[in-house]
Amino acid sequence: QVQLVESGGGLVQAGGSLTLSCAASGRTFSSDFMGWFRQAPGKEREFVAGIRWSGSSSYSAGSVKGRFTISRDNAKNTVYLQMNSLKPEDTAVYYCAARPKSSYYSNEYNYWGQGTQVTVSS
Repeated sequence: QVQLVESGGGLVQAGGSLTLSCAASGRTFSSDFMGWFRQAPGKEREFVAGIRWSGSSSYSAGSVKGRFTISRDNAKNTVYLQMNSLKPEDTAVYYCAARPKSSYYSNEYNYWGQGTQVTVSS
């Protein structure tokens, strides 16, 4: 059973930075692709970035491209989301999720973490 635990959220001023971590345990082929999603109050959960444990491919949503960077440390079974130049509209609960292959759609993910709150003040 794959388990995902996020950490690193918090309160930051606009223009600041945060790094989120997602520690994965029980990793198998069914969790080869890791995605970061976010959900703001009253809005749908949206894809932010994704990366495979194997290979070098990564993906980012247009709204965060150039500001957020996804990376991984296979030895630590941890995926990171480095968030720079944060904006108030980045405020949301951020989730990591896993599935066998890449996807932008949250309903296609098998495993989810509990989420971590990111609040960006103006």
